[in-house]
Amino acid sequence: MNILNYVSSHTDLPEKSIVNTLKLLEEDSTVPFIARYRKEMTGNLDEVQIFEIQRLKNAFEELQKRKESVLKSIEEQEALSPELKQKIEKADYLTEVEDLYLPFKRKRNTRAGAAREKGLEPLAKILMAQSGGTDPETTALRFLNDKVEEVEDALQGAVDIIAEWISENGRVRHTVRRMFRRNAEISAVAVKGKEKEEHAQKYRQYFDWNEPLYRCPSHRLLAMLRAEKEEVIRVKIGVDKDTVLENIEKAVIRNEFSPASEYIRKAAKEAYERLLYPAVSNEVLKEAKEKADEASIRVFSENLRQLLLAPPLGEKRILAIDPGYKSGCKIVCLDERGDLLHNENIYPHPPQRESAQGMKKIRSLVNAYRIEAIAIGNGTASRETEALVKKIAFDRDVMVFVVNESGASVYSASSIARQEFPDYDVTVRGAVSIGRRLADPLAELVKLDPKSIGVGQYQHDVDQGRLKTGLDAVVMSCVNSVGVNVNTASPSLLSYVSGIGPALAEKIVEYRSNNGEIRSRKELLKVPRLGNKAFEQSAAFFRVLQSDNPLDNSAIHPESYAVVEKMAADLQLEVSELIGNKENIARIRPEKYCTGTIGLPTLTDILKELEKPGLDPRKKAGVFEFSKDLKTIEDVKPGTTVPGIVNNITNFGCFVDIGVKESGLVHISRLSNEFVSDVNSVVKLHQHVMVKVIDVDLERKRIQLSMTD
Repeated sequence: MNILNYVSSHTDLPEKSIVNTLKLLEEDSTVPFIARYRKEMTGNLDEVQIFEIQRLKNAFEELQKRKESVLKSIEEQEALSPELKQKIEKADYLTEVEDLYLPFKRKRNTRAGAAREKGLEPLAKILMAQSGGTDPETTALRFLNDKVEEVEDALQGAVDIIAEWISENGRVRHTVRRMFRRNAEISAVAVKGKEKEEHAQKYRQYFDWNEPLYRCPSHRLLAMLRAEKEEVIRVKIGVDKDTVLENIEKAVIRNEFSPASEYIRKAAKEAYERLLYPAVSNEVLKEAKEKADEASIRVFSENLRQLLLAPPLGEKRILAIDPGYKSGCKIVCLDERGDLLHNENIYPHPPQRESAQGMKKIRSLVNAYRIEAIAIGNGTASRETEALVKKIAFDRDVMVFVVNESGASVYSASSIARQEFPDYDVTVRGAVSIGRRLADPLAELVKLDPKSIGVGQYQHDVDQGRLKTGLDAVVMSCVNSVGVNVNTASPSLLSYVSGIGPALAEKIVEYRSNNGEIRSRKELLKVPRLGNKAFEQSAAFFRVLQSDNPLDNSAIHPESYAVVEKMAADLQLEVSELIGNKENIARIRPEKYCTGTIGLPTLTDILKELEKPGLDPRKKAGVFEFSKDLKTIEDVKPGTTVPGIVNNITNFGCFVDIGVKESGLVHISRLSNEFVSDVNSVVKLHQHVMVKVIDVDLERKRIQLSMTD
């Protein structure tokens, strides 16, 4: 089994595409770079397909390491036969390798081990042979000694050894595993005394629960496992015991008429109850958990992508407000680049109620700092602050936005925030983050651990390593799809550029500080430690607005500049005369410029980029207004239809912010009049929607909504 065969067996991608992609990954090329600038080599694979090849490459390498470790261990025991070695080397899955290794694992303090020490393994072999003429009790007499004084003890010891053999039998394990995968049921019961505890009520549907494991959706399984971790319920996986035992006995009893078969049957029962059931049930539950993790990470990743690519307002002068009651509203004023110009507090809400002074101050700041937009955090006192701002008669046109502030408090206390604003407290940093999120969500949100943004389902319950890998890939994909201004980007944003990372990001910032603005992509090669490989991977994702070469502000890779220059020369034009000029671009015949390394996919991308160089794929931010009649959950009445913003998406539906503290749930069954299997096919994060209120549970603070008629 080699890596090509392994990847090919798990995908339906062309062999040439796999070979070339693996070669590029071995050369430390990044996925965004490969997807965008090596289309000819990969056969135009997209990022998802390349990430899958990368995942399979990593899985294969882990499998190979485990095989090497297992082979070495068995060889050291002088037990590695050519047949066993071949089986291990040909194994496609880790479970196969572990099943083959199981008989050779060093075991401690097992019942079978104790029986062997008493000299009972020969008796176990005699019974296992199931000879028709064997009398177990008479045979056992030969194995009595100072450690084994009774026939019953000798036979039980032999049964213990046989039970271990059965549990380690690959065929038996495969049979039991298959039955669990096909027929396992998951059940849950409340831990005695927990049913009435307040924090347990959110799990009350699982106090007496049972369903086929294969039908249990990811969010329900993760909820049950969380409840078990919190010691509210006990979760169990099981299949019909009699059916499993019948199948095990078929595999190990070769002579029904042998007197020894009674002990083989007893050993089979012990093997299942004591060894196989705990191991296989845990294994199958772990597999189900891994699938649930994958589904949850997929939902989180898609939500994160939508959030990062949310519409930016762009370079505007922004007044940002972090609302509050007793502690007041923190106000900051930011310039077009997001730099802090001014900060102070106002106290328009209870208990101070200084609304007139607050309105006057906001109006004054808008004029003094030529503010173009106001960003209001959507936390405590958000609606009251929004209403206050909209009462102000400004002298200029000022757009007002309510901004999702999830994670702003995490950012304000982070080392990144302390570096950016060492002389300001967390309240100022939080308000700045709110304002910057309006200007450019991507640039601001990359500073946060994605888990703190709050757009997933059960993100703290899934495998954290896999979650981080998946989310980092999404962030990198988003950053590189938009492109990064090399002279204004923060170290956090720079670190996600293809081929850069945190260390080089700091070097770029340091170079900017010491030498002023970077004037061209080529100048990046002067940044310490940024060599040719890093330049190849990163250059096309940087935007240099001040460069003399207009291509430096496009997604065209420097390695293709010569092709563009030849296109312009053939038309007797300057390169600048091609940029944005559809008539001139239409005169270019891309097939004329194909070479051994540049084909039509790359040339097509070049022509698209020439039409709209550096085009930001994100839409522009739009103003949204909540219903003026809703301020708290008490104002929400069943039967009313209200506007809202989708602020989270899960496998079971979406949550919609309707302007009160609690978001309402639109269950997947109420998203559309037609059957929906994928929530993202109907709604997107930040989408403006109209929803009908179905039910309001004031006690549990839950709102049920519908988007159907």
